[in-house]
Amino acid sequence: MPEFCDRELFIGVDLLMTPDELKVVRRAYAKQITAAVRVVDERVETAFAEVPREDFLGPGPWPIFRMRKAYVPTPAADPVYLYTDDIVGIVPERHINNGQPSLHAFLLSQAAPRAGEHIVHIGAGAGYYSAIMAKLVAASGKVTAIEFEPELAARAKANLAAYRNVSVVQGDGSSAAFDSADVIYVNAGATRPADIWLDRLNDGGRLVLPLTTDLGFTSSNWSNMHLRGAVFLVTRRGEEFHAQWISPVAIFPCEGMRDAESEKALAAAFESGEHKRVTRLYHNDEVPAERCWVRASGWCLAYA
Repeated sequence: MPEFCDRELFIGVDLLMTPDELKVVRRAYAKQITAAVRVVDERVETAFAEVPREDFLGPGPWPIFRMRKAYVPTPAADPVYLYTDDIVGIVPERHINNGQPSLHAFLLSQAAPRAGEHIVHIGAGAGYYSAIMAKLVAASGKVTAIEFEPELAARAKANLAAYRNVSVVQGDGSSAAFDSADVIYVNAGATRPADIWLDRLNDGGRLVLPLTTDLGFTSSNWSNMHLRGAVFLVTRRGEEFHAQWISPVAIFPCEGMRDAESEKALAAAFESGEHKRVTRLYHNDEVPAERCWVRASGWCLAYA
């Protein structure tokens, strides 16, 4: 009878998980999202397991993005609802989100950051994935988190205060100054690579580059996402930039890195369906058109 009475007392009351229970949930979440995209890097799994997502998303309940229903609030302000492979709105009225965890787990595994390296995170939002990057490069490395929106940059700076190897910069990620980098992780859809991303990439460095058309974020026809956006992994080898397609993508547009000429060329290129054949990125106008998947003034992605 006492047990029954205790339960009666808690009807209608949200019983939040304890910190120890959340650690278990977070570990399961990390295993599930990495398994979903076949990531076998234990360092990536551990980073997702150690960074509390709720520390970066403000007070709950939280708006979860559902493709057919826009944003749906979590049933309560219990952080357990954040440990699913879902997109969470951070400025939902503008469709600015904390992106899908499994996609970021996959992209980070492809970039393969190592302890001691420097990551530049373009489009850091509220800082969640910057914190995960900080875990991956460890105390000997550093992360430069660049965010265009002043309000989000301020949130990121507060959220990342405990991460001593992270610095937050408010500015345009296509032109803000930063030290040379081993990984440049672009967290927004561009129509072309910024000159500074290529120029400041160290030899052996990796650029995670989402390229999207103007329909790459606004269209509701998600089944055709692969015709509107793609992520390329660009690796610098001396003065050469090797490139490969690694994922389709739908992502918020990159402020400062969208131009009409490149967007038009991208839209036509996606229709060709040949993006998986790309092997090189050239930072000039010298490559013959027949060798290019996409070509615009000053750059191209080519087949050889």
